[in-house]
This record gives sequence, structure tokens and C-alpha cells, in this order.
Amino acid sequence: MKIFFDFLPLLLFFIVGKYADHNAEWAARFATDHFGFMVSGGVVGTEEASALLATIVVIIATGVQITWLLASRRKVDMMLWMTFALVAVLGGATIWFHNATFIKWKPSVLYWAMGLAFWVSQTLFRKNLLQTLIGGQLQLPAPVWQRLNFAWIAFFGLLGLVNLYVAYTFSTSTWFTFKAFGVTSLMLIFMLAQGFYISKHLPPEAGPAKVPKPSPDRSS
Repeated sequence: MKIFFDFLPLLLFFIVGKYADHNAEWAARFATDHFGFMVSGGVVGTEEASALLATIVVIIATGVQITWLLASRRKVDMMLWMTFALVAVLGGATIWFHNATFIKWKPSVLYWAMGLAFWVSQTLFRKNLLQTLIGGQLQLPAPVWQRLNFAWIAFFGLLGLVNLYVAYTFSTSTWFTFKAFGVTSLMLIFMLAQGFYISKHLPPEAGPAKVPKPSPDRSS
């Protein structure tokens, strides 16, 4: 249930984006009639309607997530706050300029921010952020923690570049699919590879490896 809750904004982003992309004329009319006041010029074209509607939905869904967590007195993860801030700012720019480029940059900015946090913590403060997050679950030598930390830095950096490559090379519809399923698949493959690497360095009594899993990207 929690996994569904975490990924609900991303799922809605994909569904709305795909539906609007396959019904471009309806989406353009709907967006113009109901959200024209939010865009520059007041008119939404068929090419940008899918991204605009999907962005509006993901902003609302992420906001509802945070509101529900606060109302139920639960902790709102820093990653969710960062996601909401980025989707509100870049998503707002996408809506106003009715240009999908802004929201397409959001995942890359988020991945690079996460990678930068891991790098700054390790390089400037001599604090392994990955070990801080999951060190209580695993007993590993210090060099292994350092390699794992830099592996996540490289992965986040590469993932940000791949996202932009797909965004600028393929259609918005293809990018919707990549954002919903491609990124998730790459993350799963990377985590499985890390789990295999970790298993070789665990003490015999530690049991099977638990794959390190920083907070997922919960939205578009």
C-alpha cells in the first residue's frame, strides 16, 4: 500500500499524459477551457496539452500527498519536499509557458541534487550519507561504503543525463513512458547489482544483503 501511495503521482502523471497525448484535440480544448487563465496567451495547443495536463495533475497529487501526511501527523520525507518544490517551480513554468521542456528537466535536477548531496557529504564533511541512511542494517568495511556511495553519485549523474537524452531525442509521449517505467527499471537493475556486490562483503553471520534504497522519485 505504501509503495502505491509513494508512486501514485508518477502513475497519474503517466496515465493523464498518455491519455491526453492520444486525444490531443480534446486535451487542447479541455486545457484551454479550464486552465487557460493559467497559461501565457490563454490558449493551449495540441502539442503541449498533454504535458500541461499531466503537470497539473502531478502538482495536485504531490500536494495532496504532503497534506495527507501532515494531517495524519506522519513525517514528510525531505525527498518528497524537494520533489514538490521542483515540480511546483518547474511545473509552474511548464504551465505558464505551456512548454514541456521545464517539467522534463525536473527529474534530472532532482537526480543531480541527490548525487550532489552524496558527494558533498563525503568530500567536504567526510560523512558517508549512504552509510548514515542504512548503516544500521548492514555491517560493511569502510572502503566498501565509500565505493557504494560514489556508485550512487555516478548513477544519479548518469540517470540525469539519460533523462535529458530521452527528453530531447524522442517525443513527449515516449518520455512519459520512460519516466514511468524506464527510470524504475534502471533503478531496479542498479539496486540488484549493488545487492550482489554487497553480498560478497557481508560477514558470514550477517545473512542476505539488503539492497540500499534511497527515497524514490515520487513524481514526474
